[in-house]
Amino acid sequence: MVVTQIGMTAVMTMTPVHMQSHHHGLGAVGMVIGLHIAGMYLPSPVTGLLVDRVGRLPMVVASGVVLAAAGLLAAVGPGESLAANIAALVLLGVGWNFGLVAGTALVVDGTELVDRARVQGKVDVLIALSGAGGGLASGVVVSAWTYPALGLGVATLTVVAVGAALVRWRVA
Repeated sequence: MVVTQIGMTAVMTMTPVHMQSHHHGLGAVGMVIGLHIAGMYLPSPVTGLLVDRVGRLPMVVASGVVLAAAGLLAAVGPGESLAANIAALVLLGVGWNFGLVAGTALVVDGTELVDRARVQGKVDVLIALSGAGGGLASGVVVSAWTYPALGLGVATLTVVAVGAALVRWRVA
């Protein structure tokens, strides 16, 4: 959940800046962010069913794959293309959704009822701090390098996280 939050906030935070540098108007930026937010929340009922039917770890892996695809598309998609920006940000939202729902299910599975609220509260704080860190780091990355470098960084981070999930999946 931490990786999904870092990746999502990093790309989402810098996309409006990136779009404006490619001469997209405020309306286009608003539409991209609105569709991104729809991607974050609208799939939740279906994601919950998939987490229960397919499994937690396969959905964690799916989250990483979708987030990596979003990062790669953000990196290589033409900045002038509204469609590429929409696709990258919708994928970013859906990948975040997969990770958050699957991760929450893993927390529930891994805690006793008496400890669950305390553990979930700590996880929520860690996610919030990770999001803040991702947002702050994204500005530094784009300032020092480029928006495509940020997209590639997010893709790399999620590939590493998928690798860790796969190692964990084999051990379990």
